[in-house]
Amino acid sequence: MLKSDASPARKTQSAPDGNPVARDSKRTQVVAGFLRQIEPAEFGAEPAIVESAVVDQTPSEDAPAAPEKARSNAAARPAGEIELKLLVDADRMAHFNAAPVIAANARNKGSRKHLKSVYYDTSERVLRRNGLSLRVRQNGARFVQTVKTDAVDDPLRRGEWEASVASLAPDLALAMPFIPEKLRGHLEAQPLEAVFTADIHRHARMIDLPTGSVEIAFDHGVLTAGDRSVPVSEIELELKSGSASTIYEIALRLAEHGAVKPSIRTKSARGFDLAADTPPSARRPGKLRLDPSVTLDEAFSTILRSCFLHLLQSLPAAEDGRNPEGVHQLRVSLRRLRSALDLMRSVGALSNLDALRSEAKWLAQDLSAARDWDVFQLETLPTIARACPAVAGFDALGRAAAGRQSDAYRKAHDALGDRRCAMFLIGLGGWIETRGWRNDVAAEDLVQLSEPAVNFAQRILAEQYAKVLKRGRRFKSLPAAELHRVRLATKRLRYLSEFLLPLFADRKSARKFSRRLAALQEELGAFNDMVVTASLLDGLGAGPDSAIAAAAIAGWQARASVGVQPALRGTWRDFTAARVPWSSQG
Repeated sequence: MLKSDASPARKTQSAPDGNPVARDSKRTQVVAGFLRQIEPAEFGAEPAIVESAVVDQTPSEDAPAAPEKARSNAAARPAGEIELKLLVDADRMAHFNAAPVIAANARNKGSRKHLKSVYYDTSERVLRRNGLSLRVRQNGARFVQTVKTDAVDDPLRRGEWEASVASLAPDLALAMPFIPEKLRGHLEAQPLEAVFTADIHRHARMIDLPTGSVEIAFDHGVLTAGDRSVPVSEIELELKSGSASTIYEIALRLAEHGAVKPSIRTKSARGFDLAADTPPSARRPGKLRLDPSVTLDEAFSTILRSCFLHLLQSLPAAEDGRNPEGVHQLRVSLRRLRSALDLMRSVGALSNLDALRSEAKWLAQDLSAARDWDVFQLETLPTIARACPAVAGFDALGRAAAGRQSDAYRKAHDALGDRRCAMFLIGLGGWIETRGWRNDVAAEDLVQLSEPAVNFAQRILAEQYAKVLKRGRRFKSLPAAELHRVRLATKRLRYLSEFLLPLFADRKSARKFSRRLAALQEELGAFNDMVVTASLLDGLGAGPDSAIAAAAIAGWQARASVGVQPALRGTWRDFTAARVPWSSQG
């Protein structure tokens, strides 16, 4: 299985002078070009520009105004942070501190701090389960309590509120204004307890580039929960002023200097998993929120941020390997990303899309075998083995499959640790942050980006829906190969619907159509899983001890396919009968 992201990043081959040797300089130049060819757009909403102005701490929407005590003790910080982490080898930290981008642009040698933090929650982990964290950090004689929120719509942006406290013990009264009202009763009824500690040595420096200023923090230390501990070795890039694209620009230059792994996983998330002795979680993508009045440019930005957030959230579990949902969700995130990039082709020729899509396809391909063997080992084989207790050979078949599963995970681990993966992620993030498609689209197509997204959505959804219906003609008599084509067209419509139906969210038909589309894709997917299983068994080369079990699985699925057909036809009828929500009568 794969290693946790707590493990040091995989080392790259180095030249005699210590600088990493690029495996594919041409590909590196292409990815780097995503960031360096961008110029400000001439219309519509600009990429996010922030200034670290001093503001009052702003609570959640349903929280009352902060009490006078909280306001008077509040630190002078914006109510939020924009940051990216780069996981690195501990013995390479000094190497990165001397990188040219830092040596040439750092204000000074920076400051060194020893930070001791205690993270708190209730025994039922009320804060953690609701996407919040509460810590108290000691820096010298000063104690600062911080409430943070998880990233919701954007991979770099999190809510953050700070207040000075008297000791490492939390002051719940100061935290309450920034806690959603529905949780306050739970916190008042359940005492907070220390869950884990962080002991971090930090070297922080300010980097000034024309696009913005970033605090770069070199952190090394340890997280401890009871008798368990995990090392920390990471570089934090936090925006202080200017454009968030500055973070990606610095990250790219550091990635060119040595092996890094981009990450948005917080110390809080790692510590809580450590305390519970559980692998990183793998989340499904969050639902998109699109106002019907948004422009197509804004819709593209929201869709791509959602895809990128899902991708980054899935990486830790996929790298860790103990939770099979990690590889699954990472593959889903890459499929969603490729679908989003394909969607953007409808505006016009965008040269960078092919390069980005190619990198996403490469990474997905190196994950596919791991997912296929997970499904076989965790679902297909045990289900049929339980149903056929008299058949011998399932244990032997499982052992043989486990070897292939381990090989597939090693391949996935190598791909995720490859410098190519890091360059792809950083290049993609910078391209999204700067809305690089604006400069890539032909001048005559710029106007379309400024038009309402709902007009575009109606056309695209109608076209793809028509393709599904066309491929599904005479559905009852379609052979397996044609059903596969229907499945691919349906999958594309499903992703387009996830991206664009939020523009029609106020229509009841949108929810009904989504349910029936999801049901159709699930039925078609189950039919396709049987084809995948047959391929796995053929490649496994069952020996004499497992041949009977392999034949039993093949026979079981062949019989099951007969039963799938009537259900599949019924699901198809329900789908084609559903009213499409993008029509004027939707």
